[in-house]
Amino acid sequence: MSHIGRRRFLQGSTALAVFSSIGASPTNYYQSSETDDRGYWIQVLARVSGPVLKALSQRRLRAEMPVEVPSGNLADRRQFTHLEAMGRLLTGIAPWLESGPDSGVEGKLRNQYAEWSRIAIQSATDPASPDFMNFNEGSQPVVDTAFLSLAILRAPKQLWQKLDSKTQRAVIAALESSRVIRPPYSNWLLFSATVEAALSFMGVWWDPMRVDYALRSVESWYKGDGVYGDGPPFHWDYYNSFVIQPILLNILDTVSKSSNAWDLYRRAAMVRAQRYAAIQERMIAPDGTFPPIGRSLCYRFGAFQLLAELSLRRQLPEGISPQQVRSALTVVMRRMIDTPGTFDERGWLRVGFCGHQPEIAEPYISTGSCYLCSAAWLPLGLPVADPFWSGSAMPWTSRKAWGGEQLSADHTIPD
Repeated sequence: MSHIGRRRFLQGSTALAVFSSIGASPTNYYQSSETDDRGYWIQVLARVSGPVLKALSQRRLRAEMPVEVPSGNLADRRQFTHLEAMGRLLTGIAPWLESGPDSGVEGKLRNQYAEWSRIAIQSATDPASPDFMNFNEGSQPVVDTAFLSLAILRAPKQLWQKLDSKTQRAVIAALESSRVIRPPYSNWLLFSATVEAALSFMGVWWDPMRVDYALRSVESWYKGDGVYGDGPPFHWDYYNSFVIQPILLNILDTVSKSSNAWDLYRRAAMVRAQRYAAIQERMIAPDGTFPPIGRSLCYRFGAFQLLAELSLRRQLPEGISPQQVRSALTVVMRRMIDTPGTFDERGWLRVGFCGHQPEIAEPYISTGSCYLCSAAWLPLGLPVADPFWSGSAMPWTSRKAWGGEQLSADHTIPD
């Protein structure tokens, strides 16, 4: 990529330094070594995040972000797309913002992005800001208020403790205002519960009933072998990973600090999460492709949020090494990010699964929706010395299987 091309999506000298230090080839899907995988992930993070955070740091997101709405309902989605972009992006980069030293090229980039992220939250919650966002009109805002809440839970120091008191009060008011939204009987119950979990973390009144209703409902939707329904029916899609299982784990972790009322769910939730993560790892083909099944495919590699979550927690299923997960996710990202059409000429994400494919968009999809791809970057919260990053690249399960290598048998888990 040219120097001019890099400047379109990397804002600031530190970001440019990080990008130019990476020698990964954009077309070579498996040849990256263990020494440059993290560099490539940082490159992707910076490329995707830069336009959003830079614009928000200047209170110009509404002015600068294009709003692609393939379904044509522009006026409707324009009400929500900016909160989608911010909340979804922050939920994925939060562990990286929270971790690591302040020194070095990556540390300087992290510091810059953390500062921009805090300004973004301030801009989004300040009623006087041109980027003040909609947290309570329509139904969509409860989704992305929850993703913002999850980001704060994942980066409590950088995205909460370092906020000034005025901004903290504004965030609390924004979260509380989303309570007017009544979520449908689906994964959306977890969004309301996430907001309440975040309020419990913030030390203000929170509603245990919203949490209890969501957790009991999700438990009743369990179908077996690590899979929950999205509501009573079963759907072939990636919502167990986009939302249900990673958010469930984070809610349980958070509310356990205030009450032990839901501790009985925690062990089963982790066993099921590990089984589903094992399934996800096996679904990544030798060439880094995975089945384009179900709705919301424009979230791209955000489909692997649960696999990324368990990597971050160092709780991957038995028999799956962190190195093979890193290797698999790196190849997935290369295929999707480096496909022509993924970005517009100014570096903003476009709607699609692999490239620009607006025809796959559901009516609720717009530009901001696409930034949930960030959820795959959670392992960047692990230190460089962690085996996830420091270990040699390893083939993942399907690569072993189709390469004739030895691999363990796959087994279901008891209900």
